[in-house]
Formats: sequence, C-alpha cells, structure tokens
Amino acid sequence: MSRKLKIGGACVNQTPIDWKGNLANIKAAIDQAKEEKVDILCLPELCITGYGCEDLFLSDWLPSKALEKLEEIIPWTDKIAVTVGLPIHLDDAIYNTTCFISDLEIKGFYAKQKLANDGVHYEPRWFKEWKSREIVDFSYGENTYPFGHITLNHKGVSIGFEICEDAWPEDRPALDYTTKVDLILNPSASHFAFKKAKFREDLVCKGSQLLDCVYVYVNLLGNEAGRLIYDGDILIADRGKLIGRNERLSFQNLKLLSVTVDFDSKGTEELLRPNFQDQNAEFTKAAALALFDYLRKSRSKGFVLSLSGGADSSTIATLVSEVVRLGVEELGKQAFEKKLGFSLEGSEWQEFVNQLLTAAYQGTKNSSKETFDSAKKLALSLGAKFYSWEIDEQVDAAREIIEREIGRELTWENDDITLQNIQARSRSPIIWMLANLDNALLLATSNRSEGDVGYATMDGDTSGSISPIAGVSKTFILQWLKYAEKELGYSGLEDVNRLSPTAELRPEDHHQTDEEDLMPYEVLKQIELEAILNGKSPAAIHKLLSEVYDAAESKMWVTKFFQLWTRNQWKRERLAPSFHFDDFNIDPRSWYRFPILSGGYREELEDL
Repeated sequence: MSRKLKIGGACVNQTPIDWKGNLANIKAAIDQAKEEKVDILCLPELCITGYGCEDLFLSDWLPSKALEKLEEIIPWTDKIAVTVGLPIHLDDAIYNTTCFISDLEIKGFYAKQKLANDGVHYEPRWFKEWKSREIVDFSYGENTYPFGHITLNHKGVSIGFEICEDAWPEDRPALDYTTKVDLILNPSASHFAFKKAKFREDLVCKGSQLLDCVYVYVNLLGNEAGRLIYDGDILIADRGKLIGRNERLSFQNLKLLSVTVDFDSKGTEELLRPNFQDQNAEFTKAAALALFDYLRKSRSKGFVLSLSGGADSSTIATLVSEVVRLGVEELGKQAFEKKLGFSLEGSEWQEFVNQLLTAAYQGTKNSSKETFDSAKKLALSLGAKFYSWEIDEQVDAAREIIEREIGRELTWENDDITLQNIQARSRSPIIWMLANLDNALLLATSNRSEGDVGYATMDGDTSGSISPIAGVSKTFILQWLKYAEKELGYSGLEDVNRLSPTAELRPEDHHQTDEEDLMPYEVLKQIELEAILNGKSPAAIHKLLSEVYDAAESKMWVTKFFQLWTRNQWKRERLAPSFHFDDFNIDPRSWYRFPILSGGYREELEDL
C-alpha cells in the first residue's frame, strides 16, 4: 500500500457557542479539503464550541451539546479523515479533546494532558489533565470508542496527537507513545503575541525532528471571544524541516494549507507561503483583524472616537483605516460587506472609512490649535467623518455647582487633579451620544503605560466599548506612528509625529507634557517590564536603573511607579476590554491580577 498522503490543516475563525457559524466554517473547511483531495485534515482546538467559552465549560449542557454537533459533522467526512475539537464530560470531569473521524466513523478521542495555566490561560479551572499512556472506553450512543492517550492507523500511517500546550514542555505526551508514530496532529488555540510565530515555527520543526515524524500544527484564527487574537498559523514539518506554512492573520473565515507527504521516503514537496516577523507589521494586521472581528461579532455599525490629535487616539484612527484597507484588499467589497452584515456606499476603501469611523475633537480653552489641526488633518486624510466642538460650557457648569456647594473657588494650586479630570469626564457623555446614535463602538484611548500608573481619567479617556491599544506601551505607539506615516503611507500623521504627548488639561502657561507628569516613557517601559513581566522587587529595579541613570532620579521613578501602580488597580479593573499583543499585559481579567487593596509596597520602598 502506498503511504503517499495529502495532509492538511485549516484555521477557522470561530466564536464561542456560535453553533451555526462554527459548524458552517468546519463544513466549508472539510468541503474545500475534499476538493483539494486532502486525505487527513486537522482542525483547531475546541473548534466546535470555540476555545474562549470560559466558565461555560463547567456547565452541564455545553459538553452535551458539543457532542450533538459532532453528530452533525460525521456525515461530512465521507472519503476524508478529520480531527475536530470539543469538550467531553467523563466521570465527573471535563476533558479538552480532539475527535478523529474517518470515512463517516469516529475512530477515537485524544484527551489533552498538559493544560495551559499561565499568562492569559486558566485551563485547569475548566478541564482535567489526562494521564499519560492511559486509554479507556468512552460510550457514546450505541458505540464505544478509545479515549485518552490514543494512537490510530489511517491508510497505513500511524497517527499520534498533541493539543497545543502538550507540545511546549520537555515531558511532552508524544514522547510516551509506546510505538513510533509517523504523523503527529496538533490542533491548537495559541494566542497571538509579538514574535511568537517564529518561536512556534521552531517548536514545530524541533518537535518533528525529535519525534522523527511529520508534524502538523493548526491554530485558530481571528478575534474569537473579545480579547485574544489568533493568527491562524498552519505549520507542517517533516523530520526537522518546515515543508508547509500559510499566511497568517487573514480576514477570511478559514484558510486551508495542504502538502503531499510520502511517508516511505525523505523527499517531500514544500509549500511555504509568505510570512512576516516585523513587529510593526504584526501589530498592524493583528489589531486590524481584532477590531474587524469585534465590530462584526458585536453586531455594531461602526466606530466612534474622541480624536485629540495626540498619539493614542491617532493610532486608533489609523488602525480603523487599516481595518477597511486590509479587509477590502483581501476579501473584496462584497465579501467585506457580507461579513459586516450591512452595505457600504462607494467603490474605494477610503469611501468606506467615512461610513465606519466618526471622529470628534472636543476642545477646551486649554486645547491648542496644534492639536486641533493635527486631529482634523488626520481625520480628513483617512476619510473619516469629523466633528469638533467646545466643552467649556459643560466644564464650567459642573465647576460652578461644586464651587457653590462647597463655598469656595476651585484653583489650579489647590485642585489640580479635580480641574483636570472634569474636563476629561465632560467629554465622555457627549461622545457616548454620538456612538449610541448609530449603534457604534466607542473606542477608548488608554495605552498600557498609562494603565500602569493610572494616568487616565476614569469615565473620561477610559470610556469606551473596547480599548484597542491598552495592551501596548506608549514607546511602542510613538514609534509605530512613524512607521505608519513612512511605511504605510499615512501622511496625515505628519503633525501627530511632531507633537510632544500631552493631556492638554492644564492652562497653556503650565506647559504640561506627559513625561513631565510621569517620567520618561522609556524608563516607564523598563520598570513595567521588570516589575510586571519579570516580577522584580523595587530594590532590584532601582539597582538596574542606577547602572544607567542617576541613582537619586532612579529612586524617584521607581517609587513613583510602585505608588501609582498600587493606587490605581481599581482603574485597571474597570478598563474596557483590550487586545493581547505583547509578552504581557496589565488587564486583570486576562494576564496580570493584583489586589485592589494592598500594603502599597511601603516597606519595600522604604528600603530604597
């Protein structure tokens, strides 16, 4: 028997408990694989239910319904073998499994052994780890199937499995197979992070070399459940050599990659599609895809943005433009509209921006002509709807009420924060009205550096349905804006890139800038990296900084960071959902949890 088979993987853009949509993508992937004469098709982890079901996995009904949906998939597997992921309830525990179906018959279920429990992952909350080498009988309907650490044979090829995290530790399950396998299938749900694709590629190649096999890795695609982005990686390696790689971060519902493998020879065809590792390019496409999926899956009709003319809001406006440019470029207008769920007028992508992005400059007497001109120039260059108005009347009305009630005048000398915050908060109700008028998503403009130290007004610039850049630092944003101007052709960013970051909430003669209020952004980035990602103490960070900066100044910066960090956890708890882009983020609902009330590092800071 010839052991020359066409092996494929399909990344799919799923949504938690969207049974109709999820199964439609699965069926479309299987149909396309059949057209391309694929023998074995691997689909991603938990693709029936969606990976991001969270505590729904603990319910009685979800695993049962997933099995019902598995029944619907079986008739689609005539003359093809397919893996599909779903949760299985067995002996009072829930297992994360992949089911192997071949020619209309279930052949077995592999259960995940290594559960992701770091960073954004909390799998042990929902699932139980399976034991290595253990196989039991699983009764389903009138039949019984092998369940657990299984291997299967298909057309003379011995097949083993790993699910996502299984492949990452040294004691990986594939090392415990009692007999050598020819092929490992790895359905995954591995979130996007900068430069992770290269690490993943190396992991797959080294795994195939270590296990002396062909290794197929298939990831989810898109913004599945709100915060995490999946890049749709499909990687196929043959005994240490990468032979298949698809294009990542697609706006399609699914992407299929297949290669023909002769398991009796060392020669294999190669299909390596273009990839990109540049961090700016990754951010652009990942953020655009995340915004697009969030827009359509929330059934919203567009985006609304308070455009200040500064770096943060300008970044977000430009990313919305990239949603339209990249989406229409890849899908075409008709498919882009179909996915959005509504029609757009015109024929050029710039015309569509006008219908999807509304921006407003909300000035005060403390705002400058430079920031107004910057905001207007950018909005018009993007094609966005642009409004501008003054909010001094609202600010003054609030100020007069408080002054009358407390019996004294508010002054900048005594009431600095109060007078700054009322301006930021006065903008929020008006911009929310604009969003509500058109069932649009209001975009909050806080970045990660501001989130670290609470340099944001709650119910002001933090207001929004989603916070697209809360997962990246200010230093990253500032350099990305220059990239977007020069490399992506957004000439409307020219004025933005000339301005120094400022909140413009104090009178002009105060010469307010963000770095004067806080510390140099480069220093802030270094402190957050050591404190949050590396978990270092204030003393250890002070020692590191003192090697580069003045010791007294370093002490001041470290003290300020930790004091502001601990005071402002309540703000981070209330930030709008954000996307995960980097090795870490400060969203307590995904990556980094910190107590709202604490000792505030008082003893540690005194030791400095």
